[in-house]
Amino acid sequence: MKLIVVIIVLILGSQNPVNAQQRVVAECTVIFKITLDDGTSDKDVTSSISKSAKTVFIKGNDSRVDLISPTIQQSVIYDKSETRAVVLREFGTNKFMNRLSKEQWLVANKQYQGMNLSLLNETKTILGYECKKAILTLKDGSVFSLYYATSIIPSVREFEYQFKDVPGFVLEYQIKELGDNTLVNYRAEKISLSPVLASKFDIPTSGYRLMN
Repeated sequence: MKLIVVIIVLILGSQNPVNAQQRVVAECTVIFKITLDDGTSDKDVTSSISKSAKTVFIKGNDSRVDLISPTIQQSVIYDKSETRAVVLREFGTNKFMNRLSKEQWLVANKQYQGMNLSLLNETKTILGYECKKAILTLKDGSVFSLYYATSIIPSVREFEYQFKDVPGFVLEYQIKELGDNTLVNYRAEKISLSPVLASKFDIPTSGYRLMN
């Protein structure tokens, strides 16, 4: 009888090898390159996008996303344990801060509620990780085409609300809004699993104008 039980456990345990081998990443820094594909010849737009960058920091239950462009700097600091966020924005010398409660965070991401996630078998390798393709379709018709690493998953997933149900770490995605032929591409060009400084998630106590 014991032998039969052991065999059953082994069979059941081998039915989902991807999830069994998936590792939760609780410390990392990911740098994304941003490109634009819209067929435009507007050099100013292309130059602005090429000078923009996105960096994701994760440490335990905390995450931070920095989006830096020639015209604006924005940081979203999200606390998973408290389900709240702080948004920092800088326009030149002007600095603004928004504190979002759990309810306000959900409202800010309401466009992603009711989205449809389709997992595909198409694969590609990004930074040494095998990634699978997925398509996210929003209620308004906008589409996210993305690739996620199947072997790793971030310890914080809701900081990018649209990716919270993706079963892996999103390392590349493309956004196409309904009625707009512009394609904005984000692709990870560097990932570090080294410890992240706790100070990255400190909330400024001065220098920012608090907005409702």
